[in-house]
Amino acid sequence: MTKDKFDLRYMQMARIWAENSYCERRKVGAILVKERMIISDGFNGTPSGFPNVCEDGNNVSLPYVLHAEANAITKVARSNNSSDGATLYITDSPCIECSKLIIQAGIRRVVYGRQYRLTDGIELLKRAGIQVDYLPDNE
Repeated sequence: MTKDKFDLRYMQMARIWAENSYCERRKVGAILVKERMIISDGFNGTPSGFPNVCEDGNNVSLPYVLHAEANAITKVARSNNSSDGATLYITDSPCIECSKLIIQAGIRRVVYGRQYRLTDGIELLKRAGIQVDYLPDNE
């Protein structure tokens, strides 16, 4: 299996993991991989102990909803693994806040499958020297 096929498989896993989200507007999944081992995963949702409701009555995301990449990064922080040098596979391009977490976590590569309307997160990652690869869902 080539690296491209591994990228496709990990992105497929991120899309499957997104299905765990209770969010209605957008389900996002993330898989954190280092040396071809999955070291963490995440999906967008509420913090532990909160009701699994992501949007208010107007279908607006609640302010405390965690993004998939933030969940994966904080989850690995509680483990014995290190995200330094890892690759993050995520169904959607990261926002600027999550991009700051990605940089600080030492993640060296981000692969994403859907473009978000805002590109400031991707621009920040590139500015930090992180390899960013767009792998559309239809590939």
